[in-house]
Order: sequence, then structure tokens, then C-alpha cells
Amino acid sequence: MTDDLPGVLVVDDVSVEQFRDELYPAGQPVLMRGAIRDWPAVRAASESAESLAGYLARFDCGRAVETLFGRPEIAGRFFYNERLDGLNFERRNEHLAASVECMLAMRGKPAPPSIYIQSAPIPDCLPGFDAENRLALVDAGVVPRIWVGNRLTVQTHFDLSENIACAVAGRRRFTLFPPAQTPNLYPGPFELTLAGPPVSMVQPDAPDFDRYPRFRDALAEAQQAELAPGDALYIPYFWWHHVQALDDLNVLVNYWWNDAAADLGSPFDALLHAILALRDLPERQRQAWQTMFGHYAFADSETSVGHLPEHSRGALGRHDLKRRQHIRRMLISALGRQAGIRPPPGKP
Repeated sequence: MTDDLPGVLVVDDVSVEQFRDELYPAGQPVLMRGAIRDWPAVRAASESAESLAGYLARFDCGRAVETLFGRPEIAGRFFYNERLDGLNFERRNEHLAASVECMLAMRGKPAPPSIYIQSAPIPDCLPGFDAENRLALVDAGVVPRIWVGNRLTVQTHFDLSENIACAVAGRRRFTLFPPAQTPNLYPGPFELTLAGPPVSMVQPDAPDFDRYPRFRDALAEAQQAELAPGDALYIPYFWWHHVQALDDLNVLVNYWWNDAAADLGSPFDALLHAILALRDLPERQRQAWQTMFGHYAFADSETSVGHLPEHSRGALGRHDLKRRQHIRRMLISALGRQAGIRPPPGKP
């Protein structure tokens, strides 16, 4: 179903300046061919899986990392159980090198169990790896993370960060959907998730259009990229992506970063509060608040409060750290009252 989707923009040998000045500002996915072909890890993987395993073992400090284990019957598709009240895999803390050796031992088996090391910070588990394998396209302070698994599928999800995914070993196929397609991707629960963000309930390579008819519209806007070892994929903020690891051993390193001010807080938390306060209002009230949110939260400040002098704008004006902290205290106090929590004596 997803084999004939249009491909993302492909750029060979991208420079730091090209990424910074042209590709990143465009806000579209980009497949950057050969972006990490010179990494020692990629060269080791090109020799053999055993060579790569040995290379990783050089840096392994013995710290356990979160590892997902799925039975053979899930066929590498980490997802919910049939009742949607749990997951079809378990999490355990295991040593990275031991898990890699287990994957190597299972190569060629017709129905192996699924093993997936996800999002392990490289400085914590493979200190020194990042010094030999660097991505010049991102700030040096961005922490690289490693993902290692056998043939598996990562369900369609989004990240609240910019992302560059670098294929070290094995091929990976990404199917990407822009944020505007969220309603057509049928997101799952907020409280029970596979790894943090909600995931789409639709299986892209075998969609049930009777149950999820709007997914046809999402597919019409989808793009696809297949990464070979040495390639990197830029995934813009909030773009949904479905990932298939296509070989017996797959290693990926990714970089997440966010250019927003660090003290802004979580938009996801704000969404939860909005759902609590707005979703069950009478229809006319919801429409009124939809207008208010559009005007005050999403319009530029000159459009929303440009008619007021700066000194009288209060929470509607320019925010500094002091103003944001004041607004947070107001919210904490209000939510505490709603939850029946009394503030300490002398506090508002």
C-alpha cells in the first residue's frame, strides 16, 4: 500500500551551510545521501555485522539500556495487545552488547523474537562513540541516541523535536505524514502509549479503510524515504513517521533538538488542559473559545494586542522568564483549587 508513495527530497553530500540556510528552514523532510558515509561505525558495518558488533563493544561501558522484547508472533510490529489495555511486548534493562550478540545469533531464523534497543543516550552507554562519529549538521551540544534492532516496525508517531536520523547499519524505510494529517491518522490513547507520544492506530502497509476511511487522505499527502547505511533523514518537528527496519541487524543514530525557548513549557500539557476545560463545553461556547485561542495563542502579537500600549498588555504582551513564572503560578493555583488542593497559608 505504501510502496508507490512519492519520495522525499534527496540531496547528495549536503553541506552545513546548505542544511542551515536552505533545507532546515523549508520545513520539509530531506534524505541526505552519504551524510555519514565517513563514520567509522558505518565502515565497520560495511565489512560485516560482526565487525560492527565488535566496534560497538569497544565503547560499551556495561550500563544497561531499556530494551523491548516481542514474541515471534508479533512479527516485529511493536503495538498494543488486542484488547487495547496493554502492549504486545515487554521492556527490560539489558546490556547493549549482549542484545546485539543475541540479534546476530538469530539471523536467518524464519520467525525470531523481536529485540529493540530504543533511544539510548550514547554518552551514557557508549562513551567515546560520539567523538569518532560526529554529525556536523547539528550543534555539538545535541545528545546523539542509538537505536538497535532486528527486523521490526515502529508504529507511526511524531516527535516534539526536530530530528535527524542516521542509518549506520541496515536499511530503513520511513513513511512520513505532515502535521496537518493528524486527524486522518487516527491517533491512539494518550495515557497508554508505546514510547511517550501517541501513535497512529492504522497499519500503513495493510490499512483497514472500512475502520479508518480518512487514512486515504493521509496517504495522499504521505512521502517516503529508504535509507541505506551512510544516509541521514531530516524529519521536521511534529511530522508523523512510520519506520520499518528491513534487515537482520539495524543500527540508527539520531539527534533531537528544539529551537524553542527552553522555559516555554510543554505544548502537550497545554493540550491536555485545553481538552479538560474546553472539549465538553456547549457547542456555542466551544466555538467562542476556538476563536479566542486562534486570536491570542496562534495569531502574531501585533494582530492580537497591537492596539494596546506595551505597559498594559500583561500576560498578553512580551514574555520574559519572570512573566512566564508568574503565569505558571497562576495556573498552579487555579488547577490546585480545581483539584481540591488548598495552598499553604499565606499563598494565593
